[in-house]
Amino acid sequence: MHQTRSEIIRKLPLPRKGTKYVAVASRSNSKSIPVVVAVRDLLKLASTSKEVKSMIHNKLIKINGKPAKDINDPINLFSIIEADKNYILTLMKTGRFSLEETKDKDRKLKIIGKRKVKGGVLQYSLHDGTSLVSEQIFPVGETLILSKENKIVKHLAFEKGKEVFILSGSNIGKVGKIRELIGNSLTVKFDEGNVMLNKGQVILI
Repeated sequence: MHQTRSEIIRKLPLPRKGTKYVAVASRSNSKSIPVVVAVRDLLKLASTSKEVKSMIHNKLIKINGKPAKDINDPINLFSIIEADKNYILTLMKTGRFSLEETKDKDRKLKIIGKRKVKGGVLQYSLHDGTSLVSEQIFPVGETLILSKENKIVKHLAFEKGKEVFILSGSNIGKVGKIRELIGNSLTVKFDEGNVMLNKGQVILI
């Protein structure tokens, strides 16, 4: 899958000049980057898409612990890609994606929806497209930390003093601490001052 270079989403840190077409992720392409862009353009571990295909064939690239299958497989925010090292996809303060080296093996996922399914258990929808069934009750908007096997390692709740990463708005890419909670709003403390945000704009980390 491709789109013209002039159509690429603002979050992709690619120059406007270059080849006419740029690869896009096969799913959630407005919120993720494809493996080929991550490996070739951001990490500079390959020079061509053919080389990336070879790395995939030899199972040298994993996303959240599972081997990548295609150069257009999506890498979502806070997903972990394993290549020469482990990297996590995050956002810079410019709002653009960035891959940063990490020692983490578990990933943080924001709960964006939930519903009851057969057996009375709950099915949670997470921000990267993962669905998870659990008997435990967690509020929408909070964070689950999952292992490579998609097992719940930890639950992060909205509480004073907890750290949050800003997903949108003028403070995108910043990390702050919750100072106050009022309904769906929270006051986040940064070095330069406090800002009022809503829970949808942040992910607990």
